[in-house]
Amino acid sequence: MNPSDSRHDLADRTGYDETFLGPAVPLALPARASVETVILPYTHFTVVFRPDRRLAASTAVCIEGGELLDDVERDDVWLYDPRLPREQQAGEEVYENNSLDRGHLVRRLDPVWGAAAVAGRANTDTFHFTNAAPQADVFNQGKQLWQGLENYLLDHAAAFDRRLVVLTGPVLQDSDPPYRGIQVPLRFWKVAAFMQDGALAATGYVLDQSPDLSRDADRAFAGAVPGAPPPLGPFRTYQVPVSDVAEIAELELGPLPDVDLMPPSRGPEDRWRRLESYEDIAMAD
Repeated sequence: MNPSDSRHDLADRTGYDETFLGPAVPLALPARASVETVILPYTHFTVVFRPDRRLAASTAVCIEGGELLDDVERDDVWLYDPRLPREQQAGEEVYENNSLDRGHLVRRLDPVWGAAAVAGRANTDTFHFTNAAPQADVFNQGKQLWQGLENYLLDHAAAFDRRLVVLTGPVLQDSDPPYRGIQVPLRFWKVAAFMQDGALAATGYVLDQSPDLSRDADRAFAGAVPGAPPPLGPFRTYQVPVSDVAEIAELELGPLPDVDLMPPSRGPEDRWRRLESYEDIAMAD
């Protein structure tokens, strides 16, 4: 299917199931009522979309770890969602002829489970521009950690049917640098929810791709080449309190801040834990 072809039909998509784990985990919605969003259901996931930013405010996916299929081929054909006007979506014009990746918010493999036809449809659904945000094309340890978090957490939840709910999105701030009609987010967040010892539990993470701010921010951005993407730094992955995710992203995260497994920090310097490996993740309440 051509990326510019918007005739595909998504009317039968049922989206994210907030009771997938048993206890309700609602969509992450903006804390400010004045922020307009559009709810877009896909196969096993839903995008909460912000037309004013042409990007998602949040996404939510149900992962059935015991039924994941890893042999579904990538489509690598990005589509506009026909339920939204084309001009509201950050499409190919944002990503062509530059160093920016179309970063999946809902990871491609996460909703790819169940019957082969359903899994294939979920795979295709993740390749909508509504499920993408611009990310630096560098691949480093921080990005590798970020992309593998779900696998690590599914292994942790193996004793509990390997079910996982993951909420993800960009941190959308007014100060994000402009580029080709959008503002490029410098941070991304992820909150995973699962059952542990019969109770709902959660952990939160932030991926930071801001430029080197050992200089001040104005000087860092002043070094950008006119017409080029904003300068982005290497990916740094942190485990953070779920309440901090809610605060910096200005989202309502329902019960998840109250069931966070990250131990209370002893001081501000310990509040965000820089992850160098999965063994650095705190999973004890």
